[in-house]
Amino acid sequence: MLAFLVRRVIGALLILLVISAITFLLFFAVPGNEVAALSCGKSCTPALIDEIKRGLGLDQPIWQQYLTYLGGIFGGRMIGDKMCEAPCFGYSFVNRQPVFDTVVDRLPVTLSLAIGAVVLFLIFGVGLGMLAALRKGKAADKIAMGFALVGGSMQIYVLAPFFLYIFVYSSDLLPRPHYVSFFDSPLDWAGGLILPWICLALIHTAYYARLTRSSMVDVLNEDFIRTVRAKGLSTREVYVKHAFRGAMTPIATILGLDIATLFAGAIITETSFSLVGVGQLAVNSVLASDLPMMMGVVMLASSAVVVANIIVDVVYAAIDPRIKVTA
Repeated sequence: MLAFLVRRVIGALLILLVISAITFLLFFAVPGNEVAALSCGKSCTPALIDEIKRGLGLDQPIWQQYLTYLGGIFGGRMIGDKMCEAPCFGYSFVNRQPVFDTVVDRLPVTLSLAIGAVVLFLIFGVGLGMLAALRKGKAADKIAMGFALVGGSMQIYVLAPFFLYIFVYSSDLLPRPHYVSFFDSPLDWAGGLILPWICLALIHTAYYARLTRSSMVDVLNEDFIRTVRAKGLSTREVYVKHAFRGAMTPIATILGLDIATLFAGAIITETSFSLVGVGQLAVNSVLASDLPMMMGVVMLASSAVVVANIIVDVVYAAIDPRIKVTA
């Protein structure tokens, strides 16, 4: 297991290195004068542009600029006359704040959004799927799958304004979505995010219900299930202890990717509910052509996807002993 984890971590670092190189090259595909102009805004003069280019290192060869960028991530670097402490991803062109600090400040909002939604759609999605598989062909199965079909066809940008109108503006049943730190007030934290959680859970519950039902039906037809039934185990033991564990592998695969997607792709959700997280930061960075901030968000999103894949690989071994992690 340890050797497997070491190989996976090394592979992940290599992937992130490639992503950083591609992102950096795309960033510096913009001509140096234009990058300098973005940094100084309307007060640009030719002399100021030249000074900014020297401060940003844009007068150096591209390979040297990239090595300087990598070195700043691990050891910090000087940008102009300011010391950017490690991990240094540069300074925002908009507010002149360190990119890393800004992303970290927004991170709790996106994490809270993703974690709450995952808990809800796992509980309801997997629960509905198990019920449908147990009652295969019966009314409960048809109702659950009908709900899954409707929910799966929804989109967050459709549900968000509809739910806001019904539950916030018309009835005041729920507070307007906002973020409060969990450590300040757990109840206010949950209350401020419950509506986005419900919207995300409704969409993802549909998919997990169908996936769980399909996996459970397949596993219930396996030979080892017939064996445990022949041993006289109760229906509950067969269904929960053996069949569900066997059906968890595809669920874990999709869950790992979905967590990364919720974390890295929260742009639409946060924009729909006016939540100030990493997703909205990405939108604002694009609109303002804030290139250093865009690079920081891309690297954060890439890291989330890579880490999620490593976790999924490790979870496989815990779920199904037949899967080896020595490859």
